[in-house]
Amino acid sequence: MSLSNKSVNRSEEHTDVSSEEHLDRVFHALANRTRRQMLIRLAEQPATIGELAEPFDMTLPGASKHLRVLERAGLARREIEGRIHRCSYRGEPLFSAQTWLAENQRFWEGQLDQLARHVTAEKAP
Repeated sequence: MSLSNKSVNRSEEHTDVSSEEHLDRVFHALANRTRRQMLIRLAEQPATIGELAEPFDMTLPGASKHLRVLERAGLARREIEGRIHRCSYRGEPLFSAQTWLAENQRFWEGQLDQLARHVTAEKAP
């Protein structure tokens, strides 16, 4: 079988990074509006790099750079078949981000509740 007919998986392995570093990668990937929109597109259905680039009037290398950030975070997967790069969505890493946000939400809600009690106590005659 020639190389052009083989499917090559370009997704990076994430087992060698700490959970904190992985969380950093997820939030870094989500911090960019274009990457978030690419993820929404991939969640609907897999797409090629060209299809991902099209709505943004972006070059293929530019879209590929965004996809590499998503791959490093584990949020996307790329398979190469000849010259075609097929990309798909991987939502599992969002669970760790969601867990972190939920834990911190409880903390901040507690802090805000304390602040509200303090303000209310100071207003009382």
